[in-house]
Amino acid sequence: MTFKQTINTEADGFAKLVRAEWTNFLKNRGLVIGIVSAVLLIMLPGLFISVTSSNGGGSPPILVGPDGEAVTDKFYFVHRSLTRDGSITVRLTSMTGRIKEPPPSGTIGPGPNPVPGMVPWAKAGVMIKDGVRQGAPYVAVMVTAEHGVHMQHNFTHDTASRPGGVLENSPRWLRLTREGDMLIGYESFDGKQWIKIDTVQMDLPDIVQIGMFAASPGDLRFDGVGYAARFSEVTAVFDQVNLHGPWSRDDVGVDIEPDGKTLHHPGRVEESGSRFAVTGVGDIAPQTGTNGNWRIEQFLIGVLFGLIAVIIVAVLFVTTDNRRGLTRNTQPASTRQDRVLAAKAIVLGTVTFVVGLAAVIVTVSLCRQILLSNGIQILPITLFTELRVILGTAALLAVVAIFSLALAALFRRRIVAVIASIAAVVLPYILANVLHPGASQWLLKLTPAAGFAIHQSLTEYPQVIGAYVPQMGYYPLTPWAGFAVLCGYTALAFGLTVFMLQREQLRQVFTRI
Repeated sequence: MTFKQTINTEADGFAKLVRAEWTNFLKNRGLVIGIVSAVLLIMLPGLFISVTSSNGGGSPPILVGPDGEAVTDKFYFVHRSLTRDGSITVRLTSMTGRIKEPPPSGTIGPGPNPVPGMVPWAKAGVMIKDGVRQGAPYVAVMVTAEHGVHMQHNFTHDTASRPGGVLENSPRWLRLTREGDMLIGYESFDGKQWIKIDTVQMDLPDIVQIGMFAASPGDLRFDGVGYAARFSEVTAVFDQVNLHGPWSRDDVGVDIEPDGKTLHHPGRVEESGSRFAVTGVGDIAPQTGTNGNWRIEQFLIGVLFGLIAVIIVAVLFVTTDNRRGLTRNTQPASTRQDRVLAAKAIVLGTVTFVVGLAAVIVTVSLCRQILLSNGIQILPITLFTELRVILGTAALLAVVAIFSLALAALFRRRIVAVIASIAAVVLPYILANVLHPGASQWLLKLTPAAGFAIHQSLTEYPQVIGAYVPQMGYYPLTPWAGFAVLCGYTALAFGLTVFMLQREQLRQVFTRI
């Protein structure tokens, strides 16, 4: 027999082995019931929570930015109209602020009085914006309290210039120029030698608003129990402004008190000749919290329960045959057991991925419609992110199934294999949502539960302070990196199992000799 004929024969033999394992799976009523149970466990919890949820008037409307993401757009703006090309140059001479700490955990009251200080991303500078509508396109050059000068546009895009906050290098000159569709940002220490920060191409109308702004986001502090928000405001002093009025003043996105008239923490400006002291609160940035709105992966809370059913199915798929040898009812006893295991992995992985994908698609579609009909908003995400969450969750189910299959073949005891699989994948995920954030981060980096990162829909932005912890929907690894950790554990477990099976088969051969 030639080498090519040998390869073809082996391929045909393995294909028959896969078909045999597929037949075994379908004929085993317990396995079919188990996989159907997994589908129901994936779907029902999310559907139940969606049906029983209501708005209650507590979910604020979602502000959507130019690129379709959820954003926050709140700042004080001193501005005038600019027709077509033009430029604004200012000198920012100082930035000061106030911070109000939240009340200590477990206490009721307004908390301590504000104290002098600025949060790291307090910002002030110059801006060109398509009107004063919240969420409208913009470009800004700004000085931050601790991160130096940045040029930002359309909420998610950020370019850093030279490091050093305003406190270290004050005053700072800023310039923003429009030349057709090109917007160019500059900075300078002396107003003579200018450093180009970045150039942005943006389709803006002929008439835009140009001027000075100030904003100070409330940041988050972990107090040992949970995350609490600190209120903050910033005051920036500008002079040497090259443009002249008349100036308009807008407190963009200012909140209104329950009486419907009083402004909540309004901004302001004090003007004296060419000197402007602009005070603002809020932020111009992508939204990193949910603000009471739903994320797409919250529909899939049942995946955790479905995984347990998948683990049990995987263990039964191996241990049922192991009672009389791994190859029972599939091929003659001479068949290599590692090939049988590979065939089982292909069958189980394919079945789990397909049924898991169907369950996820139906769950996401139905939950979205139910929540929207109940007046609950869902955070917008890109089509690519939604596909990654849906396909990635199905892949997560399939890989965990193969991981459990390998452990079952390795341990050969049902209870041990089920407990080991749950302890490796499910338990760390549960603990990560209840333990201290520091411990949670390590659990979701070093265990197979890192794979759950594949269904994260939120994005972490370095220019925004947020509670980037598992309890808030963030994972320490990127989606694909976390999934790669799970795949690595699965490959290791499968490789070790194949090695043990081959060693056992060799020992049996030598025993016969």
